[in-house]
Amino acid sequence: MDKGLIRRRFARASSTYSERADAQRRIAEQMTRLIVRYVPRSAYRNVLEVGCGTGVFTRMLLHRTHPSRLWLNDICPEMENRLTDVLNERIRFCAGDAEQMDFPGNQGLIASCSAVQWFDSPERFFRRCSDLLTDNGYFSFSTFGKQNLCEVASITGNALEYRSLEELKDTLRPHYELLHVSEELIHLSFPSPLDVLKHLQATGVTGVGSQRWTKGMLTDFCDRYSAAYRLPDRNVRLTYHPIYIIAKKIAS
Repeated sequence: MDKGLIRRRFARASSTYSERADAQRRIAEQMTRLIVRYVPRSAYRNVLEVGCGTGVFTRMLLHRTHPSRLWLNDICPEMENRLTDVLNERIRFCAGDAEQMDFPGNQGLIASCSAVQWFDSPERFFRRCSDLLTDNGYFSFSTFGKQNLCEVASITGNALEYRSLEELKDTLRPHYELLHVSEELIHLSFPSPLDVLKHLQATGVTGVGSQRWTKGMLTDFCDRYSAAYRLPDRNVRLTYHPIYIIAKKIAS
C-alpha cells in the first residue's frame, strides 16, 4: 500500500470531500446510530477515532456521544485545518499512520469510519486496538467489502484488497465479542463516467490506481463504463459496499 500516495490524494481532496462524499456521509450516519445503540455511555470517557479525515463522522459522533476526551487521528496533517471548529483542550488531533503510531491506552471506545481498508494489515491493527482498550472496551468501525467500486475495478483492473464480512469476523473473534455485523450496497448514479472519475478525485478515493491517463485511455474507459453500467435514466452506476462492525473486547 502506497501510504504516501494515499496521503497526497486525500490532502488534495480535503477541500471538496465533505461536499462530495455522499456515500461516506450515509455510512457515517449509520455508524453513529450503531454506536449509540450498542456502546454504553460509560465507554465515552476516553475515545480514539482513527482516520478522521475532514471530520464528517467526528461531528456526528460528538453530537451524539459527548466524549470526555477524544483523540482524532489521520494520516494527513492537513486535516487539522478542517477540524479547527471542534478542537479544544479535550479534543486533540494527532497526525500520522495509525498502523505505526503509539496511541494512548485505556480507551473506552476506538472508532473508525471508512478508513481501515487503506491499511497494510487490518488484522494486526485489530489486535493493537484490543491492547489499547480497557477491559470490556468497544471497537466500532466501518470498512468496505469486495463489491466496493466494482464498476471501476472491472474496467481498470485496479482495486484494493477488500476483506469479506466473513473474513473480518474470523479475524476479530479471537479478541472481541461481535455485537453487530452487517453490510449493504449503496448505489450512486452520475450523468457520465467522467463524473464518476471526478467524484472519486473529489473524495480522494484511489479506485483507479496511480497511472497517468491519456486521452485515448479516458475515452476507452468512458465507452466501456457506459456500455456496461448505463441505467434506464441514462445515468451510470457506482457501487459502495460498506461493512459495519460493533465489537466488545474480550477481557483477559
